[in-house]
Amino acid sequence: MKLLQLPPAELRRQLAGAGIWMRTGPFSLKVQSRIPSVVTGLTELYGQFEVRSMKESFADFHVSVNPPANLRRWLRPQATFSFDGLQPFKPLPLDQAFPILEWGLNWCVSTQAHQYLIIHAAVVEKNGLAAILPAPPGSGKSTLAAGLVLSGWRLLSDELTLIDRKTGLIHPLPRPVSLKNRSIDVIRQFAPDVYINPASHDTIKGTVAHMRPPRDSVRRQHETARPGWVIFPKWEAGAPATLTPRSQAQTFMFLAQNAFNYSHLGADGFRVGTALIDQTDCYDFRYSALDEAVATFDRLAERRTS
Repeated sequence: MKLLQLPPAELRRQLAGAGIWMRTGPFSLKVQSRIPSVVTGLTELYGQFEVRSMKESFADFHVSVNPPANLRRWLRPQATFSFDGLQPFKPLPLDQAFPILEWGLNWCVSTQAHQYLIIHAAVVEKNGLAAILPAPPGSGKSTLAAGLVLSGWRLLSDELTLIDRKTGLIHPLPRPVSLKNRSIDVIRQFAPDVYINPASHDTIKGTVAHMRPPRDSVRRQHETARPGWVIFPKWEAGAPATLTPRSQAQTFMFLAQNAFNYSHLGADGFRVGTALIDQTDCYDFRYSALDEAVATFDRLAERRTS
């Protein structure tokens, strides 16, 4: 059953009680919450995802988002993220309840899923090859990823690149795309029909909203992809879309520094990382217009598959 097939009253009841079981990529979740904005966020952004009865199903991660159990919930309403009963973050204002769920799920994967080398990067796919997009905050990474998946590329993830340590393939984790500040309006103008949920303001990342993942990306969330490119995007006002080759050594060092568990994996992290670099083309990418960026990536995909 898909989440959107649950009647709203039943979804609220299950979330407020034992929680609901969901599948996202290779992971199963048990999500519990009594906060209305979390219920709405799940309904609007995870409608195409699989759900099951909690009585029947094992879950990799048991998470909840609820008001803290103290007097402050009445004086200054807040939301707290819990993982297996632990609270890894400080409470946030109540209007940031859905963002803290998304950030918390990223934290669960990045700290627990060591069967993968996990790189902090967006990743999209076309014609069976994946483009890994690592970049510092504010570089236009998520904006570019959103533009690509709204133009025929498949969303694998906008935050976490999961590289299988045994096969070297990339496992999808196509959850909602996090858009920040100016990129929210950029994507709304680029694709007026796309669903983006109401923004949360004054977060640690500024103004944040989430774009619904494309239905086809969710449907294909168990279909792995082979690494094809590592591309470092940077938005620059007025810049033409330009790809510049980047050295493999420089690329490897950046990825190692921006992998959540590279040091934890030790020698195996080095092995998986070098194998990734050996099979990918590495570039820096500058752009200002999203349609030009998409056209550049399309040409890149056509060259690799022709």
